[in-house]
Amino acid sequence: MNEIVKLDPLDRRIIDELQRDGGQSNADLADRVGSTGPSCWRRIKSLEAAGVLAKNVWLVDAARVGQGVNVLCNVRLKSHSAEHTELFENFVLAQDRIMECLSMSGEWDYQLRVIATGVGDYEAFLMHSLLRNDAVAGASSHFALRVVKYQTAVPLPGG
Repeated sequence: MNEIVKLDPLDRRIIDELQRDGGQSNADLADRVGSTGPSCWRRIKSLEAAGVLAKNVWLVDAARVGQGVNVLCNVRLKSHSAEHTELFENFVLAQDRIMECLSMSGEWDYQLRVIATGVGDYEAFLMHSLLRNDAVAGASSHFALRVVKYQTAVPLPGG
């Protein structure tokens, strides 16, 4: 299990601000959180070293680039052997259209969030890739009608 990193109020302000806008300059960030540039930079580097801050990216609107179909796909493996688990998880890691993969408790083994250009595009992925994976016993797909909430910022406890 990952060790929980203790955050002080300045760390929380820095993280909140970076989650809101990761592209701002260090000077602007320091001004917004009430710190100095060098102190802010040291804090960011410390948070990176602790694994709290992973990477800085720009978020793309999938629909605006033609990937407007969101599918939640539940997957059941043929067995829970190390071989089948590794085979499936390596498959998932190699698929750009699989945006998220969660190992689940309950009836299904995994839940995927898959994006596609349309229903036919998803069907081709399902029939020609996912269901042909030797580890997969079955899948159940659920198409999102619309996105009500999409959030990337993680709420910080204790703030």
